[in-house]
Amino acid sequence: MKKILALVVCTPLLLVSCSRSKTSVSPEEARALAKEAYIYGNPLVDNYRIIYNYFVDSANPEFKARFNTVRNIPKVYTPEDKAVQTPNSDTPYSMACLDLRAEPVVITVPAIEENRYFSIQLIDGFTHNFYYIGSRTTGNTGGNYLFVGPDWTADLPAGFTEVVRCETQFAVAVIRTQLFDPSDLENVKNVQAGYSVKTLSAFRQEAALAPAKKIDFLQPLSKEDQKSSLLFFDQLNFWLQFCTVHPSEKELTDRLAKIGVVPGKTFDAEALSPELKDAMLAGIQDAWKALDDLRTGDIKSGRVTSGDLFGTREFLKNNYLYRFAGAAIGIYGNSRDEAMYPFYQVDSGGQPLDASKNSYTLTLRPEDLPPVNSFWSFTMYEMPASLLTPNPINRYLINSPMLPKLKMNKDRTITLYIQHQSPGKDKESNWLPAPNGPFMVVLRLYWPKPEAINGTWKRPELTSSPL
Repeated sequence: MKKILALVVCTPLLLVSCSRSKTSVSPEEARALAKEAYIYGNPLVDNYRIIYNYFVDSANPEFKARFNTVRNIPKVYTPEDKAVQTPNSDTPYSMACLDLRAEPVVITVPAIEENRYFSIQLIDGFTHNFYYIGSRTTGNTGGNYLFVGPDWTADLPAGFTEVVRCETQFAVAVIRTQLFDPSDLENVKNVQAGYSVKTLSAFRQEAALAPAKKIDFLQPLSKEDQKSSLLFFDQLNFWLQFCTVHPSEKELTDRLAKIGVVPGKTFDAEALSPELKDAMLAGIQDAWKALDDLRTGDIKSGRVTSGDLFGTREFLKNNYLYRFAGAAIGIYGNSRDEAMYPFYQVDSGGQPLDASKNSYTLTLRPEDLPPVNSFWSFTMYEMPASLLTPNPINRYLINSPMLPKLKMNKDRTITLYIQHQSPGKDKESNWLPAPNGPFMVVLRLYWPKPEAINGTWKRPELTSSPL
């Protein structure tokens, strides 16, 4: 039998308690602890929001599938898709949420042609990328992968390509399958049809084990309400009951319990004094201020990149502010070795990008092309929503499979026109439409080469011209 990866210590699953949160701290301490709890917990609460919308609430327009069932989406993301910030529009998605409480779950992957990139990103309840199946890690030959929850103690069967233990009771599987061009969609559908997610008993065609206890799911806070509601802490407590307390977080868990952040307990904001309510709300704002300082400082300057914000627990080293930034900028972002996302938030002069004031160009020399083993893309997002933007030609990105269709300059460079209005019919092949206002461009490098990861390669800069 293959070794078990990412083994963690099991702890009993807590069920939601009727106990009320109690605090005996000063407003000053409550504010500091609320800030700490929010920075730690925002990715978890937003992860719960997405899981609820995608896999629990079948009436939600964003609903994908029930737990332990794969949903193939034979299209790419458009401006109509709003649940996830900074969505990728390069690869049709398949998605599943693994419920590992009752028994392990098997993900089956078909054999895929060697030149087609695919990846299955496994994200735990904390938003750590704890495992990858795919072209980079396991190859395109296919296989059966067994995923085991933190409380599973029975013997594990042999015969699986890999056996992986997750430290949380739920995990999201985000499957990306490369689309070469619109005419390739039927081929992608055929690949997607080979993906399968089944419980171990269903995979072995045996009688199902007793189901896990029914969950009374909470109505999640909206992305906006998470910024200003003390219900945030109740939803954090709810989600934490499905997340094993990692040994490195025992001290943190004990500290946050002082303000009622306890897995499975009800956080009752109405039981707090007005002073403590105000203090904890101020702590939430302090957390967002810390994130804003990071974004306008180290992230804007390039000292911190997207590659620093996503990965395993071991990679992030419990840097909760980085994890918060990753979730806020683009939750479910890939780990650096799988994909890199250099952001364009300012032009070459350091000024914020705004297509209502300027037009922009980006000129690519042959040596400027992003170094990848698979493919790259430049994708446009309207800000501050960080969503795809509608435009008259329905183009949301320019990527490497489009290179043969891009117009080349006489010196063999390629100029991309990034602006709100068309640059003219003769240049529209190279036009990346921008909203009539603030925007951001994200460069994605799928399966980046070492020179991209180690910083030897430098991205080309955007230059601006006033309208």
